[in-house]
Amino acid sequence: MKELVGTGVALVTPFNEDLSIDTVALNRIVNFCIDGGVDYLVVLGTTGESVTLNKAEKMLVMETVVVANKGRLPLVLGIGGNSTYRIVDEIKSFESEHFAAILSVSPYYNKPTQEGIYQHFKAISEVTNKPIILYNVPGRTGSNMLPETSLRLAHDFENIIGIKEAVGDIVQIQHLLQNKPEDFMVISGDDTTALPTVLAGGSGVISVLGQGVPVEFSKMTRLALQGNVDEAYQLQYKLQDGMDLIFREGNPAGIKGIFELLGLSNAVVRLPLVEASANLKKELSSFMKPFVKIPA
Repeated sequence: MKELVGTGVALVTPFNEDLSIDTVALNRIVNFCIDGGVDYLVVLGTTGESVTLNKAEKMLVMETVVVANKGRLPLVLGIGGNSTYRIVDEIKSFESEHFAAILSVSPYYNKPTQEGIYQHFKAISEVTNKPIILYNVPGRTGSNMLPETSLRLAHDFENIIGIKEAVGDIVQIQHLLQNKPEDFMVISGDDTTALPTVLAGGSGVISVLGQGVPVEFSKMTRLALQGNVDEAYQLQYKLQDGMDLIFREGNPAGIKGIFELLGLSNAVVRLPLVEASANLKKELSSFMKPFVKIPA
């Protein structure tokens, strides 16, 4: 899956003021990311507020991104949740040549054991030939998929080809990198750990901030993959404040605040999330000034 090496971005789902999906804005965002040099797009991940979308809305988002992309970049589709049987049914009914892989989050809220997590992904793997990227994000799910479980899945199922690791612990990430199969991808799921993950041998990042500053974030990842440590860290330090700011009031409220500043979409999110505060938007504006001219 060399096409998924580098910078992927977890696309937001922009909404109109009436909370309907803003397909025009989504088209703008897709083109902004592609023009900025990202390597692939992730559709309907957690950043896309997928848990608040119904089936018809998800189909609309998928169709909008496919049309806007025009085959230019690989696409990854988020299909995950905390009901194994529902996810299996959803994946069974999913047929699209437009998506290179499925990204599936570890079950949240239920707090399954490591064996439960293994059996969950085993069931998913056995109903599709699509490549699957595991997604470990303990801060959201309430449980940590340990390296032993991830590596067991990597060794047991050929179509489990990588993990988006958002544990925030570089030691756990290094353990994965040390013991993984040669072609198994370890992808940073945190913007702040993207650079150290790549430098330690990871395959890249699925970023949130990267869709707001695609040129700089993509360049940082490419430099890291090339082993150009000093230049990569120069960009890391320029981007670092933004990595913190966009999550201060929840994701994707922060990144949608940036898109509002850029004139790409408004900052509307669906409850129970709330729009970024005026103070946060002010700080985001200050962060963005060195990177792009903000419309008046």
